[in-house]
Amino acid sequence: MLNNVKVLSFTHFLQGPSAVQMLGDLGADVVKIENPKGAYERHWSGLNSFLGDESVFYLMAGRNQRSLSINLRTEEGKEIVKKMVADADVIVENFRPGVMERLGFGYQDVAKINPGIVYCSCTGFGSSGPYKDRPGQDLLVQAMSGIASLNGRKQDPPSPIGTAAVDQHAAVLAVVGVLAALYEREHTGKGKKVESNLLNAALDMQIEPFNYHLNKFHLYDRSETGISSRFHQAPYGVFETKDGYICISLPSLDKLAKALNDDQFLQWGYDEQFEKREEINQQVAMNIRQQTTNYWIDTFSEFDIWHSMVNDYEEVENDPQVEWNKNIMEFEHTNGEKVRVLSHPVRYDDETLPLYKLPPKLGEDTDEILKELNYADEDIADFKNKNVVESLKVKDSSNQ
Repeated sequence: MLNNVKVLSFTHFLQGPSAVQMLGDLGADVVKIENPKGAYERHWSGLNSFLGDESVFYLMAGRNQRSLSINLRTEEGKEIVKKMVADADVIVENFRPGVMERLGFGYQDVAKINPGIVYCSCTGFGSSGPYKDRPGQDLLVQAMSGIASLNGRKQDPPSPIGTAAVDQHAAVLAVVGVLAALYEREHTGKGKKVESNLLNAALDMQIEPFNYHLNKFHLYDRSETGISSRFHQAPYGVFETKDGYICISLPSLDKLAKALNDDQFLQWGYDEQFEKREEINQQVAMNIRQQTTNYWIDTFSEFDIWHSMVNDYEEVENDPQVEWNKNIMEFEHTNGEKVRVLSHPVRYDDETLPLYKLPPKLGEDTDEILKELNYADEDIADFKNKNVVESLKVKDSSNQ
């Protein structure tokens, strides 16, 4: 789909790498430009999880791209990248504002070399404004954007989402912006600067509750019983059963009265589901605690009440729909380790996208890329001697 698109990736952490991985999944030729020590995500991983010497954090967003290890503090290194810029379609970077400009590869710099470039900056808060120099990190943005205030029970402190959801959404928005700019370029021949940032992504994730707030509708307090949203009618959320938890979504009260065998719910109408949401939640919670999760799954299925079990990751991994959707891919890395990661999330013609290239070792593709730029073997050897570039010879793994 993007087989003729060349992408230069100046990315690290998760937001930028996830964005370029999606472009690589779609067939773009992505070159990850890294300093000689390698990007941050090669050296850190949640749970301190490494497969051999490979960070799982890197492996989750490193596929379908090539690695060029280069020292951009050298003039020779900058000249090499300028040659690549001249032939590129897209640049994606997620350094703090000002870093790429100091390196000589800000948007204005590269647009002079290549006016058709689509230049995507992924930042924490935007490339300008009062927060531009703040550290942009998922947890911090969840806190300041209001997301944490939506979650948890009333008696608990504000609770952030337990995953880097903002990073991932910002990555998707970056890809949307890149694809839109590429489409426009087809008609105009002109490039464009695209910006995605964590703050905008966090607010976009809250499109429903934040827009209620903007139009002067006060959000409900967080519930003391079912862990639910701050704007839906009761019951809506997670409730404790006799042996676990179950999730219930938007049932009518007459169905609920039958399923719970409790005529108390017949005293309330639709409006009361909003106005007396906590009272109704408490009545639901009292009933739900009396029976097991499996009992309620069977009962709610019988009475056509929307519900779900509350899975842990072991159950999600083995869920038949997850298996059917091929949400998990497995490959053997060059170190012999079996690696399992989430697949590209979109299906095309009822198929998931394949793995074109394993997450590369640092500098794995340096020689290949330099030869594509018409550098001779002696030039490449000279660059290595001067520590302009580094390369790593590994066995070919592109077809595994």
